[in-house]
Amino acid sequence: QSSFSVSVSFSSFYCLACSSLRNKPIKSEKGMSTPETRSRAALRTARRVLVKAGTSVVANENGKPSLTRLGAIAEQIGELSRRGIEVIFVSSGAVGMGKSLLRKQGRMKMSFEELQIDSGRPDGISAGSPPTEGMYSRSNSLKKSTGSFSQLLQLDERPHTLADRKGHYDSACAAAGQFEMMNLYHSLFSHTDVALSQILVTQADFIDPKRLETLAYSIERLLSLGIVPIINENDAVSGNQGYTDENVFSDNDSLAALCARNFGAEVVLLLTDVDGVYDRPPTEKNAKLLPMYRTGSEVAIGAKSAQGRGGMASKIGSAQAAVAPGSSCNACVVVSGSDLNSIRAILGPDPKYGCKGTLFVTPGTELEKQALADLAADTTNGDVSEEARIAATSARNEARKLQAMPYQVRQDILRAVAQALLDRKDELLAANAIDLEAAEKDGVAMVLKKRLKLTDEKLSTLASGLRQIADLPDPLGVVKSKREVADGLELSLITVPIGVLMIIFESRPDSMPQIAALALASGNGLLLKGGKEATQSNAALHRVIGDAIESGSGGEIKRDIIALITSRGQVADMLSLDDVIDLVIPRGSNALVSYIKANTRIPVLGHADGVCHVYVDSSATAENASKLVVDAKIDYPSACNAMETLLLHKDTIQSGVASSVLMALRVAGVKCLGGPTSMKM
Repeated sequence: QSSFSVSVSFSSFYCLACSSLRNKPIKSEKGMSTPETRSRAALRTARRVLVKAGTSVVANENGKPSLTRLGAIAEQIGELSRRGIEVIFVSSGAVGMGKSLLRKQGRMKMSFEELQIDSGRPDGISAGSPPTEGMYSRSNSLKKSTGSFSQLLQLDERPHTLADRKGHYDSACAAAGQFEMMNLYHSLFSHTDVALSQILVTQADFIDPKRLETLAYSIERLLSLGIVPIINENDAVSGNQGYTDENVFSDNDSLAALCARNFGAEVVLLLTDVDGVYDRPPTEKNAKLLPMYRTGSEVAIGAKSAQGRGGMASKIGSAQAAVAPGSSCNACVVVSGSDLNSIRAILGPDPKYGCKGTLFVTPGTELEKQALADLAADTTNGDVSEEARIAATSARNEARKLQAMPYQVRQDILRAVAQALLDRKDELLAANAIDLEAAEKDGVAMVLKKRLKLTDEKLSTLASGLRQIADLPDPLGVVKSKREVADGLELSLITVPIGVLMIIFESRPDSMPQIAALALASGNGLLLKGGKEATQSNAALHRVIGDAIESGSGGEIKRDIIALITSRGQVADMLSLDDVIDLVIPRGSNALVSYIKANTRIPVLGHADGVCHVYVDSSATAENASKLVVDAKIDYPSACNAMETLLLHKDTIQSGVASSVLMALRVAGVKCLGGPTSMKM
């Protein structure tokens, strides 16, 4: 009884999580909202979890262990252990590791004559490889010719069908590979200060009540001492026999489900080689990741991985078995093991990595009700990824049309946009006033409200900047460098458009004209996602810019070249469009940039914290230095390029330049804090 006492109920953890989250937005670092739902947040409260890594995660395509993925798994399990979470680890890969060892040993044991014969075999077949009919007959003939003692033990006297020999071969691989696998895990986990144990099981261990009771007690004891049990099927005994549905477990996916139900796991993670469960094979066009799997969900299963025994059908069945009614396990997530933050994203303390994988929940529980409510809310918000895909495709088409036109067309468009900002400023300021009023009601920080506010001066500055860009030479087709790399072979570096840019910015609506001008000048398409604080301002600016693009080009270029995503859906959906978006540029806080980098495969042009420095050299005059330093600080203090650190050459102290600059800052209302060296001087 005590072996199952800690698994009392995940529902109680869920209720606690939901009560603390009720009427509160889910936040990540520095208060930035993330796509995490309440049902996903509840998973972070689990105190006992099971993580299963399949062969496609443990091993690379060449059969060798993936140190990158395994190292990430070890590090993340170590983080869970340090937080007091008990972890059961079910791992595949022993047979694969054993095959490499058997091949190596097989060659080392061969005589010179056998080595010559072996080198003439077809590609991929060598000593120690899985047996085939032809290989078996050749092996027997070689043994007879060598006269070694081993030929007295003729395999012909044992079951010798090809299937039998394959089973014996896999058993030998498992026996050799288990040691190799545990040795590797010991090396990786030792760096995380996590103690390990190995448990090899067969079906008989779950059928016999006495053996199951002993096994449960052993695991309970290990977990209570902070030891992570690594569980695997004992293929050296079972022979990897090609199970059917009638078996207790048919692969390590179903073994993981069985362990979760019997050993009190509250959440199960099935790590696989894809991001989760898709409505069709993920290699097919427009395949969609299911955030939640429900009974009756339409899923087309593709080919399984060539490395493992299971496939997506096996994982779906095992996930459903793990969360079947009556189990202490209420949640299972099928997620990519290639994502080095997948365990952190689901079970870690910080939701900054977003929702990953496909969630399975126990039918009829409070967790299922919340997950269904979250799914319904997400559906109501619209399919952002599809909206973004259509918009990105249209932007790409219009950008290609613009690239084929003379540079004069791009210049005319920029001048038209600049003039429109001035002609329709009343419309823009009225929309901005709505956002400012909403920000006041919502208690938005003062620094954000300053960034949000549009003024006549800001619009005039924007218009002037756009005209300056229009007056610049054509940035496309410029030969930056040229080099002859061989006789008749010349390598040139020429400027070209990037394609479709996705720009994510927070509460500065004046960013939109700046971004649009640079994109239009360089012939790129734009996909924009602005902060919710500036919804009305962004919509008005996008409308004004779109009208100016069409009028400035004489109707040749449509407003679709710049698209504004207005849906309330999740940013994570847009970040999955790596096939239609060429570059992501996040403008805003360091928290925003970090989130974008962690949640997309699209190249990201990010930045770090903006700590802007101004250096005053000994050659500077007091008048010029004072004007420049004061302007750098007070012209727009809330902007990311406002001065934060002033560096003074030591000679400016004797010349009086330093005191003049500091006095000018104080007169302007700037408080100066000196570093230890400067205060001494």
